[in-house]
Amino acid sequence: MREGGGAMTCCNCHVDIAEGSSYCCSCGANQSAFAAAGPKASKRLMRSTVDSRIAGVCGGVAEYLDTDSTIVRLIWVLAVLFPGTLLPAFVGYFLAWIIVPRAPVPASASAPQAAPSAGSAQPA
Repeated sequence: MREGGGAMTCCNCHVDIAEGSSYCCSCGANQSAFAAAGPKASKRLMRSTVDSRIAGVCGGVAEYLDTDSTIVRLIWVLAVLFPGTLLPAFVGYFLAWIIVPRAPVPASASAPQAAPSAGSAQPA
């Protein structure tokens, strides 16, 4: 859609339509659905800094797959317990620990907490 001016362009068929139209008069496409969707952000596999037990690998995989990290951890434990997969499961986890980059720390988690000053009086 064009910003400003008296006309918009349909996101589906690229025909000029009246400003503020909800639907295209040519193809019938809902214009608010295209505006709400916006560009799709690409996802990257990264080790989690928020949901981390050992190295954040299972937490990062869970964030990438949009699932609960407990499920990913249970699948990994089952892979370790299943005969013949002990070594590949540990090697895979170790390689992911080395290869997959660590996610940046969120701003809320990186803010230092205020430590009590040495001169302040503590109630008894």
